[in-house]
Amino acid sequence: MLYFPTWKKALVLAVCAFGVIFTLPNIFAPETLNRLPSWIPHRQVSLGLDLRGGSHLLLEVDMKSVEKKRLEGVVDGLRTELRTARIGYSGSPEIQGDKVVLQLRDTDRTEDLRKIVQKIDPELEFQATGSSISVGINQRVLAEARRRAVEQSVEIVRRRVDAMGTKEPSIQREGEDRILVQVPGVDDSAHLKDVIGKTARMTFQLVDTQGSPEEARRTGRAPPGDDILPADPSSKGGGQDFFLVRKRVMVSGDDLTDAQPTFQNNEAVVSFKFNSTGGKRFADATRENVGKPFAIVLDDKVISAPVIREPILGGSGIISGSFTVQSATDLALLLRAGALPAPLVVLEERTVGPDLGADSIHAGATASIVGVALVAVFMILFYGLFGIFADVALFFNLCIMMAGLSFLGATLTLPGIAGIALTMGMAVDANVLIYERIREEHRNGRSMIASLQAGFEKAFGTILDSHVTTLVAGALLFFLGSGPVKGFAVTLSLGVITSLFSAILVTRLQIITWLRHGKPKTIPI
Repeated sequence: MLYFPTWKKALVLAVCAFGVIFTLPNIFAPETLNRLPSWIPHRQVSLGLDLRGGSHLLLEVDMKSVEKKRLEGVVDGLRTELRTARIGYSGSPEIQGDKVVLQLRDTDRTEDLRKIVQKIDPELEFQATGSSISVGINQRVLAEARRRAVEQSVEIVRRRVDAMGTKEPSIQREGEDRILVQVPGVDDSAHLKDVIGKTARMTFQLVDTQGSPEEARRTGRAPPGDDILPADPSSKGGGQDFFLVRKRVMVSGDDLTDAQPTFQNNEAVVSFKFNSTGGKRFADATRENVGKPFAIVLDDKVISAPVIREPILGGSGIISGSFTVQSATDLALLLRAGALPAPLVVLEERTVGPDLGADSIHAGATASIVGVALVAVFMILFYGLFGIFADVALFFNLCIMMAGLSFLGATLTLPGIAGIALTMGMAVDANVLIYERIREEHRNGRSMIASLQAGFEKAFGTILDSHVTTLVAGALLFFLGSGPVKGFAVTLSLGVITSLFSAILVTRLQIITWLRHGKPKTIPI
């Protein structure tokens, strides 16, 4: 009992010092920390949405559009290949449910069509019933496409939110097709939805100047190879409300490498730059179409339709329109982050005000302080000097836990505060087990040193079992839960580990120091 190696003492004191040093930044305001030297720890515990205030969005990836986009690609491929192979068909290939259907004129060409379908995509499923042909997508392939769409959506949403300059956003997948977005400090959920929810698929396409957009809209039919696209309300490029735009994409926004808001002729514009592949395509397209207007299309809306005056060979250009500074900044942000593979539908929306967050912090802090104070008083009343030792260990336990949260960059939520309050009670529970065992051994007639030794040794197994089972529960909550449940699990699990350290080592070091320097005759419990 009296033997405590020097290295172990140094380790215990170092961990306690680490806890105090890394906890201290949390009692200062961020402005004060910024004025301190860089070698002083600056990390603070990040506050969650319920404590700091902010926006909460639950989004769903529109899986039907993923399937439709895949089928539209099959339709385009079939049209091209059938024309090349000179295979006749009635009407045109069309999407019906989850298949592409067409009618062959010559059933003898069925095998030729089967080979064409395999050429387009070996994973396509081909069915022929007389002259009726249906082409579907393999369900395994479709499930993989859906999975990739959700993963890509999560990453793009993360890029967009990070580019807004927000601190410690929480963006995570929920279920098969949902994304949870929590952004502390942002109370304008409408603007957040606009930035996150836009598909942001930009293309450069030629404008058809031969046809009339008004006539096409009146008849409801666009000329072959054209689409009727509206002008974006925020830009009204060219002063028109609608455009006839060639379906063929000259250059895709997928080749963009950068987009920045800037000014030209005292107007807000967006400058963009392509990679080498996109730059070459853009140069070729502008060289071949000098004097013709081309449309810059964003999410099926024309944001600008300038006339190509001369070839643009530098791989960069300017998007102009009736942009405000904010709209130009948002557009540049969306283009940099990339296009969403599918639209996002807002299922749930909440905004937590900073005042409510401050009230939650005050209430949670008050409850925790009162709880810790009552625990400390209880330990002193029941165990005297040893209760003071337990309270000192409890203080370092709290410091080490807060230091761990700060060092790991964890986000503290209201359930997290509940987890801290719970672990404070669990921390002294280990001391209670040790002290009661010491009392029992002393009553059985063992000496003071033997009682202390037996108390720590025989209570250790029980303490370890209880802490391990709690840690397993915390781990399950973390991996299977989400949102606030994860916050509770983090503080609970970290508190279990730190309480095991403080109850066993910190308390024991104090008792050994007391024994060696105080040389007591009896155990004061």
